[in-house]
Amino acid sequence: MSTFLYRLARWSTRRRRWVLAAWLLIGVGAVAVATLSGGKTSDSFAMPGTEAQQVQDLLYSKVPQAAGVQMQVVFSCTPGADLNDPALRTTVEQAVAELKSVPQVTAVGDPYASKRVSPDGRVAIASVQFADKSAADVEASTLDAVRQAVGPAEAAGIGVDYSGGVYPGSHTAQSPIPEIIGIAVALLILLITFGSFVAAGLPIMTAIIGVITTLMGVTAIASVVDIASAATTVALMLGLSCGVDYGLFILSRHRDNLLGGVAVEESIGLAMGTAGSSVVFAGLTVIVALCGLSLVGIPFLTVMGLSAAAAVAVAVLIAITLVPAMLGFAGHTIVRFFGFGRQERTARLAVEHPDRTLGSRWARFVVRHPVSLLLGGALLLAVIALPATSMELGLPSGSAKPTSDTQRRSYDLVAASFGPGFNGPLVVLAEGVPNAAAAQPIADVLGKEPGIAGASVSMAIEGIATVQVYPTTGPNDEATTQLVHKLRSERSVLAAGTGARILVGGKTASDIDISAKLSAALPTFLIVVIGLAFLLLTFAFRTILVPLTSILGFLLSVAAAFGAQVAIFQWGWGASLLGITPTQTVSFLPILMLAIIFGLSSDYEVFVVSRINEDFSRTGEARGSVLRGTGRAARVVTAAALIMFAIFVAFMLNNDPTVKAIGFSFAAGVFLDAFVVRLTLIPAVMALIGSRIWYHPRWFAKYIPDPDIEGRRLERPRVTVPDDGVRADAVTAEATS
Repeated sequence: MSTFLYRLARWSTRRRRWVLAAWLLIGVGAVAVATLSGGKTSDSFAMPGTEAQQVQDLLYSKVPQAAGVQMQVVFSCTPGADLNDPALRTTVEQAVAELKSVPQVTAVGDPYASKRVSPDGRVAIASVQFADKSAADVEASTLDAVRQAVGPAEAAGIGVDYSGGVYPGSHTAQSPIPEIIGIAVALLILLITFGSFVAAGLPIMTAIIGVITTLMGVTAIASVVDIASAATTVALMLGLSCGVDYGLFILSRHRDNLLGGVAVEESIGLAMGTAGSSVVFAGLTVIVALCGLSLVGIPFLTVMGLSAAAAVAVAVLIAITLVPAMLGFAGHTIVRFFGFGRQERTARLAVEHPDRTLGSRWARFVVRHPVSLLLGGALLLAVIALPATSMELGLPSGSAKPTSDTQRRSYDLVAASFGPGFNGPLVVLAEGVPNAAAAQPIADVLGKEPGIAGASVSMAIEGIATVQVYPTTGPNDEATTQLVHKLRSERSVLAAGTGARILVGGKTASDIDISAKLSAALPTFLIVVIGLAFLLLTFAFRTILVPLTSILGFLLSVAAAFGAQVAIFQWGWGASLLGITPTQTVSFLPILMLAIIFGLSSDYEVFVVSRINEDFSRTGEARGSVLRGTGRAARVVTAAALIMFAIFVAFMLNNDPTVKAIGFSFAAGVFLDAFVVRLTLIPAVMALIGSRIWYHPRWFAKYIPDPDIEGRRLERPRVTVPDDGVRADAVTAEATS
């Protein structure tokens, strides 16, 4: 691999104009296709095989007008006023009448006719049924018409808030501030690391090209495939962070080569043959872990994993083609420093006297105290992981939104005036009943069940009736989950005397089903992904112990990240400082974290251990190679981890509680894994085990090809030719043959 990447890098350097033009053409083409396709992401989560999904599919096939996305319009008045007063009632009824004429709306529930006015007259709920199954299919003009329809009510002093699958403002594009802040922090870290504006800007520029290409491609695909909006967020996070990090690793090795006297083109080739090989294997581990999400059998999670994997794959392709081309354009400006020579002295010190750097000092400390650091680090991660034992899975409801959000205001108004269960009604579907009267006994039985505040027949058509069931507890309460399971276990009692087939669904039941299916899939997913990554790392390093220690370290770091997430987002520790409303852990977050944190931890494992292996292959000194390899890797791994950490933390500025949880969890996982596991525990273990860490059976060496990610095959005599500004050294015929 090292020889192939060496040649590819030199080819890309010589044809840098063509390479740059090709990537720009790909990016512009992706933007054009995305614009013309009109693809949109959505927040709907389909879950084939679950009972709630059966309810949705049955409604859509037999009563499509009742299966579309829904919205609640919550009218409220000030204390002392009453929506039953003739003037206010007339205003609300006029708004309801206007809502019925909005395009794409099939039905609107009058709060007065359906008795959905609170006892004190302060709150009234109008339900709006759209014709389209997906929220993404509801046009922005339709939502504007909804806002216009209730405008006179607002002008009359009546408060109007919304909740549901779609509502005015739900299509609003996310602010680019998190991305801008993440990029700004990454630029600052790169400036400190390299001391050069050109060197700092180059990885960011190439990463942005890759991210734009990926996101536009995903947007185009969204026109034919349902893609959750969280999928593009995850793809953006990983595409940006991996793109910057991969460019950073290659650029760092290239700069060291230049400072060591190697000419430009040869330096680029050598950097790609060594650091580039690590980038390819690191990227492959991330891609394997993300593609493993398809094994869970959940469509939205599969699409999310494949979208993120595509972002990482593009980042790898950018790193091995566009980065060498841009380095060719940059030439020797990569080592033109600012800061009155201080940065240049620091950079040259790292090349000429690597034992004097801070990274080497830390490596010496680890090698001298491996046992105490190993025990202390493992204990620290175990303590942080303790809250994970209390993890509760679910999907965020309106209660998780900030108080300034209309969904949160709607949730609080409904909960205070009707009870928390009105924010998450269950839908009990009865198939095989001729009319509403025949379904009424089912509603009567449900209304007498403990934990149910009320039940009423909401629709009866085409032999299907639906009963709206309002629990006494909120949609995220454990009691509601138990109620759903109980109703499903008592179908025969509910259907007694009617002969109906009973199914329990609705959004709340769907969220419960999703959480249950994801929890059940976790063990299988973990075993399969770790197994595949174990094989990949074993092939890369040609040893069994390195992958084993890598996996054990990952389990510690991801458990600690789970614990930190539960402590803050579920228990509420420091929630006010972060603008978080405590709620359940997002149901798909654990399985997503397992995939992504494992992939990223393997990134740092490859970069640190490949440096150690490279030194060991040259010197044969086990403890010395740990010291020197870790010391050389520490600076660039620290910068890379801080960049990823900053990008993930920046996404916590997003108001979406799901995005906040994802950003925090990824940031915690990367930080703990990079600094506690990869730069402390792994070197400590390797120092203790010694040369036995590189053991592998003889048959392995005989039958399994050596990928040579350390670039040993490039260590050949070289013939120097005159430097023309970009092309300089030429490898001997033996090296390039």
